[in-house]
Amino acid sequence: MEAGRQNYDLLVIGGGSGGLACAKEAAQLGKKVAVVDYVEPSPRGTRWGLGGTCVNVGCIPKKLMHQAALLGGMVRDAPHYGWALQPVPHDWTTMAEAVQNHVKSLNWGHRVQLQDRKVTYFNIKASFVDAHMVCGVSKGRKETLLSAEHIVIATGGRPRYPTHIEGALEYGITSDDLFWLKESPGKTLVVGASYVALECAGFLTGLGLDTTVMIRSIPLRGFDQQMSSLVTEYMASQGTRFLRGCTPSRVQRLPDGQLQVTWEDPSSGKEDTGTFNTVLWAI
Repeated sequence: MEAGRQNYDLLVIGGGSGGLACAKEAAQLGKKVAVVDYVEPSPRGTRWGLGGTCVNVGCIPKKLMHQAALLGGMVRDAPHYGWALQPVPHDWTTMAEAVQNHVKSLNWGHRVQLQDRKVTYFNIKASFVDAHMVCGVSKGRKETLLSAEHIVIATGGRPRYPTHIEGALEYGITSDDLFWLKESPGKTLVVGASYVALECAGFLTGLGLDTTVMIRSIPLRGFDQQMSSLVTEYMASQGTRFLRGCTPSRVQRLPDGQLQVTWEDPSSGKEDTGTFNTVLWAI
């Protein structure tokens, strides 16, 4: 073995549910296991801990924020059932702190589970040296060589920015950032019509925020379109606005800090603009 190189039976690259499940199972079978996990910061600088997409920027924070929106709906409905409640404003900062604290507790729980099973954890960004060895680089630029008989790649994916659109990368965010915002996103334009786009738009509307969804073609492509129509019709009835058949071409920051979005309507051939506090890419 080379000096400074650590050897394992199994090396898992990625700290999501799939990778952690592989690591824990192999460790229970008596194998020497290590997990390598490193989150590249988003263009806006957002980072998170062990647990992958679902825990940090997916199902868990989304369901908690959706629950907050449902509670807001119940408060608004309560007077119709005899509860003499006054309108209650939503505090994004309080919600965000609670959601992020819960996510951090899950991050810690995964660390403890790995430790209990004697799985070694490396918070380093790895690249292959050969078929059985990787070189990991820490935030401090320290290099670590890890070799294993078997290497499992379980890295998942990240949201995509439409970099061909002027200002998209500089001024927009993705769901990676939305779930970790300390302050309310305010008036938001959600670009895209995937289930991620509609879920985010749905809970933003439910939290009382002015929310618009820009759809290039059809919502929920690949899903049953009758059900898709029911979803968007219900969202519209709850206050979400839809811009259909539109494609953004430019995002600019105005002197007052707002974002001016320019889009094209192919059906009319005309250009239009709108101002927003946040542009969320969910394409």
